[in-house]
Amino acid sequence: MAKKSLFKEFVKGLWEEHPNFVMLIGLCPTLAVTTSAMNGLAMGIATTFVIVCSSILISLMRKIIPDEVRLPSYIIIVATFVTIVDLALNAYFPEIYQLLGIFIPLIVVNCIVLGRAEAFASRNGVIASAIDGLGMGFGFTWGLIVLSSIRELLAKGSIFGMTIFGESFKPIQIFGQAPGAFIILGFIVGLVNFININAKRKRELQKISDRSQAA
Repeated sequence: MAKKSLFKEFVKGLWEEHPNFVMLIGLCPTLAVTTSAMNGLAMGIATTFVIVCSSILISLMRKIIPDEVRLPSYIIIVATFVTIVDLALNAYFPEIYQLLGIFIPLIVVNCIVLGRAEAFASRNGVIASAIDGLGMGFGFTWGLIVLSSIRELLAKGSIFGMTIFGESFKPIQIFGQAPGAFIILGFIVGLVNFININAKRKRELQKISDRSQAA
């Protein structure tokens, strides 16, 4: 696959096919663990590791996995890497492990991971699959960081534990709870859609202008 195509596969997950804000998949951890920026970063890194490693192995084995057991095989592969992440976090980062809790094992059924396995890794080569997984993972990670940073700032007055506002700041507790996550996610999705619609409109107007000049 050409370098230009590989670059396109990477950047699509960062914006055009962003899992959180465009495709709206993987919303369970997106809403549940983003009470702090550190949680969002940790979940993003863990998910990225699982996506990339799973995509590579599934791509390598795509020709020997029978269609009849395709999805169960993918789940086993994903579960293997999730177990590695789960044990590593528990051993080396117990505080983060306790905060993320059940959502680490639930990466196994994350729509982003299984979706990339089925839609891309099972049909493409190793390098392309790794690049695709990396792009989706980075997109998911920056989405979690943005959402969790806003929530932490409004609910606690800090980002990554660093105080931003002074003592006079009054926390808005709702943004540290589930309703606040939905509210902020809705605003971000609306903003992303607004930007995409305007960009599409500008491209269409530019095409019309180019046709008029050519005529």
